[in-house]
Amino acid sequence: MRLIIILISISLTTTIFAQKKPLIESREEVETLAKKEFDLSMTGPEGELYLFGVANNLKGEYIFKVTLGDRGKVTTVFVISREGDDIPSQNKLKDAVKTFRFSFKLPKNKDYSFNHKFKF
Repeated sequence: MRLIIILISISLTTTIFAQKKPLIESREEVETLAKKEFDLSMTGPEGELYLFGVANNLKGEYIFKVTLGDRGKVTTVFVISREGDDIPSQNKLKDAVKTFRFSFKLPKNKDYSFNHKFKF
């Protein structure tokens, strides 16, 4: 019984360490990687934001100023411009972008802002 518990513990420990997100500190690299992940998420048929847009019938083009901080989480989303669709749709998309999770993490107490275009 002890052997089984030890093996399970070792398995869980290696899984946790294998899934560590890389730490990115360069502003240019953060912006490049974040934009690539947003763009990938906007492609069909399986992209998270693509599916969100289809489910919510989003149309148009949105430019947001996105701020990343708190170890890689989206901390703020401001609307720069919107073409097409309505304000409730824009707000739904803002909320979806705010909950987006990246495959990298950022240092504590550092923020990175950039503009990104979301086109549906």
